[in-house]
Amino acid sequence: METLFDHSLIDINRRRALSAGPADFLLDVVARELAERLSVIDRRFERAVELHGHTGATARAIAGTGKIDILERVESDEGFAAPGEALTVSPLETVPLAPQSVNLLVSPLSLHLTNDTPGVFVQIRRALKPDGLFLAAIPGSGTLQELREVLLAAESELTGGASPRVIPFPDVRDVGALLQRGGFALPVTDKETYTVRYDSIFPLMKDLRAMGMANPLTGRSRRPLTRGILLRAAEIYAARFSDPDGRIRASFSIIYVSGWAPHESQQKPLKPGSATMRLADALKQGGKE
Repeated sequence: METLFDHSLIDINRRRALSAGPADFLLDVVARELAERLSVIDRRFERAVELHGHTGATARAIAGTGKIDILERVESDEGFAAPGEALTVSPLETVPLAPQSVNLLVSPLSLHLTNDTPGVFVQIRRALKPDGLFLAAIPGSGTLQELREVLLAAESELTGGASPRVIPFPDVRDVGALLQRGGFALPVTDKETYTVRYDSIFPLMKDLRAMGMANPLTGRSRRPLTRGILLRAAEIYAARFSDPDGRIRASFSIIYVSGWAPHESQQKPLKPGSATMRLADALKQGGKE
């Protein structure tokens, strides 16, 4: 298994962000969206767990739906707990839960940082009780695409080469395949893109550090970007991705995920050959006035 991400550095970045006062607007958006999706499900969840939510915003939001009896948090560092809050400490790729022990698992903005993502999906499914629900928000392809492009362009122009400065993000189809591979029933994925505007590249990069999103790639260059490269990147960004008022755009494409632990009460797909009407006939009927 290839090790793409330095998990010790991810913890350092997140602790630094919390101590300095995090830029948590993206986590707050995701927390509200996940809570809204949970609120429309006609179900109570006896035991729910938030996996590596960093600030706990999602835990607080889903607790506010009134659908959860017991809510716990799992984090990679006890420093992510609120004052007086108890949480379970576990590495990013370990789900420290007994098989079939929880009814709801929620993961906000962390699964894109796992090296063995298929294995984590399997652990999550095993931890769910039959008919238990998994909800997640995962940054997907298109996230920070503008920043990726201009940093590559500026570094290549000024040095003749470039190192990865923005991590790779999964495609929505890849995430759907992971749900199926993990053994989830009724898998659903969809994507929402949020556009955030900045005066320049510099407050954007400051916000990324304040989100704990500084580059954690194991193959990252240890040499920081020079002032000259950053200034050139700012010029390219303004030329390619600015609005008429001069402000630049940064895209965050979030893949929302839901899947259920299998249970006999769930809907089943029809067996091949069991349809009572041919597809061609159904299409013909659908076209009649």
